[in-house]
Amino acid sequence: MNSADVLADAFGRVQETVHEAVKGLTVDQLAARLDDKANSVAWLVWHLTRVQDDHVSEVAAAEEVWTEQGWYERFELPFPAAATGYGHRAKDVAALRVPPTLLLGYYDAVHERTIDYVRGLRDADLAAVVDEAWTPPVTLGVRLVSVISDDLQHAGQAAFIRGVLRRR
Repeated sequence: MNSADVLADAFGRVQETVHEAVKGLTVDQLAARLDDKANSVAWLVWHLTRVQDDHVSEVAAAEEVWTEQGWYERFELPFPAAATGYGHRAKDVAALRVPPTLLLGYYDAVHERTIDYVRGLRDADLAAVVDEAWTPPVTLGVRLVSVISDDLQHAGQAAFIRGVLRRR
């Protein structure tokens, strides 16, 4: 197993967790929040997908799936196309009401792009510096692991909310 295989496996685990968190939920359940300031399952999955799309597209020197494949228009959100959820407030979270098929469709399109990208990486590629704004500078390997970590945290939050909603 090489680094590309490990990364693909990790992103595959994110996909499994995302699908489990969303599967069988209605639009209302996806948009439900545990309190007025909490995130919803829909927002968490949209946000983790937007961040993955943004970060992987940047290192792959490709247009984001969000705009390239027309997902921005399909979601019809009151945010700019470049929005990823950073800095969103409660009203922004509440604005995200989408069917599970749309949410998972976008997630799966980003996942496919991500897997295609990481499968083409060689171990030596992971040492390339992709962001010099940090000390130490961020390498491709660190950026991808960071995306996986962030994705799993948000997917876990979505799974927790799902559990609470299903027990109600």
